[in-house]
Amino acid sequence: MTYNLIRYGVKDTAIAQNRALVAKVFEALDETKPQSVRYLVLELENGEFVHLVGYDKDSSELTGLAAFKAFGADHAGRRSTPLARSPAKIVGNYRMLASADETVPA
Repeated sequence: MTYNLIRYGVKDTAIAQNRALVAKVFEALDETKPQSVRYLVLELENGEFVHLVGYDKDSSELTGLAAFKAFGADHAGRRSTPLARSPAKIVGNYRMLASADETVPA
């Protein structure tokens, strides 16, 4: 599984909107239940959002969702800092992320 960490700040006036758009992505994931995607989003106190995305072959089961496309629309306009993306490797994981052979609860 390939992992990427994405981090960016959001303007104070757009935090609620960004949070709501992220929630819609999770609703769409709950509906479609793609098995090749792992996704975690954290909101930090300083207005930053951190996304950890894991996928098997490609991320299209996530990025192809209408809710994700809506999230991406005008994303640059909501940000207060540039988007920073970097590949990531899981070094340790205690019950936070499902392992490859573990069934993800519905």
